[in-house]
Amino acid sequence: MTQYFIRRILLMIPTFIGSTLLIFIILQLAPGGPLEQTIQRIQMGGMGQGEIAGASGDVMTGGSSILPESALRELNRFYGFDKPIWQRYVIWLGIWPREIRHRDIEFKPAETIQQRNVGYGTYLTLVRDSDELKITDDTGEIPKEWKGRVEEVKDDGTARAVVFQTEFSGILTGNLGTSYTYAQPVTDVMAPRFKISIFYGLSGLILMYLICIPLGIKKALNHGTPFDFVSSVIVFIGYSIPGWALGGVLLVLFGGGSFWDVFPLGGFRSPVEIWEAFTWWQKILDQLHHAILPIIAWTIGSFAAMTTLMKNSLLENLSQDYIRTAFAKGLSEKRVVWIHAMRNSLIPIAARIGQNIGIIISGSYFIERVFNIDGFGKMGYQAILDRDYPITLGFLVIVVIIRLVGNILSDLALATVDPRIRFK
Repeated sequence: MTQYFIRRILLMIPTFIGSTLLIFIILQLAPGGPLEQTIQRIQMGGMGQGEIAGASGDVMTGGSSILPESALRELNRFYGFDKPIWQRYVIWLGIWPREIRHRDIEFKPAETIQQRNVGYGTYLTLVRDSDELKITDDTGEIPKEWKGRVEEVKDDGTARAVVFQTEFSGILTGNLGTSYTYAQPVTDVMAPRFKISIFYGLSGLILMYLICIPLGIKKALNHGTPFDFVSSVIVFIGYSIPGWALGGVLLVLFGGGSFWDVFPLGGFRSPVEIWEAFTWWQKILDQLHHAILPIIAWTIGSFAAMTTLMKNSLLENLSQDYIRTAFAKGLSEKRVVWIHAMRNSLIPIAARIGQNIGIIISGSYFIERVFNIDGFGKMGYQAILDRDYPITLGFLVIVVIIRLVGNILSDLALATVDPRIRFK
């Protein structure tokens, strides 16, 4: 078993790389990225100022807003577009050094040596040798933390060089980057929203199994009865209604709309000033009060599939020869159903547990939007619209890891309920 799981974990590496690399390339090549949006905002701001002043100024040329070359260079450097895509990806992974703390240096034609204060209390001696740039400190030693290169040599002999520090900083080092929208580390932006989705996702998942498995068993043991028919109608009506649409209906009916004012109109919990004044028991009640309607909407779509899967699996096993043999041996119906048939009937349920965890915990944008919940799914969707690549890729990393770990959990669950499965 140990060797099997080692192989599965090793297979997660190329799967993870393939999934993230594909999305990374699509994001980098998609039009309307963060660089274009930033340039557009700056240009529109420059155009507005130009119209107010009645003159074009330095940023206006020929009726269109043009940024200085140095500003464009800094923007490309900030968003990482000054590197080829493959290098951006390995930098994002954290296996290629990331350039930080840039300083631009300009050599005049007659200059080959400069002593420059690059900031942070550091003085460096820069030697231009053709198109190479050599760096030493006051002692003549080459500082490991500083590097440099000549980026452009003009026709008049003027050279533009850049000095920078490097560090290994990527997802493998625990750094998911800084959000363009929030100007905060991605982990700080994601953490509170991920907790919200975990709360709703795990609550809905546990509730789904606690209801669907017993209901599926009850329907199988009462197949063809009025109970089976009525419950099937109710379950499939719920399945046919999207969760977000059901959430809107529930808010109208029970959220103080035209009918009953039973539950709040949305939110994860009461406002902070009210929440902090609650006792621990009041906080539990308030959390449950806010969670009932979202959890119902969150899990309603999975009820029909899980209930039907449990029912059909049990019916199939009850028709097998080994069940008839067990009855022929004089075993009680309770023992045959709950000991022999039930274990094999849980195999399809166990096979889906990893998929269910991955889907539910990743959150649902539409339901979070309806209930005004600032959750994980809503954050990921909004990051795509805002072209906030660090959050989008961080969201991707979490979802891919959850799905890969979920597959291993499915294998463990299968091995637990099916004695025929052996990992070799």
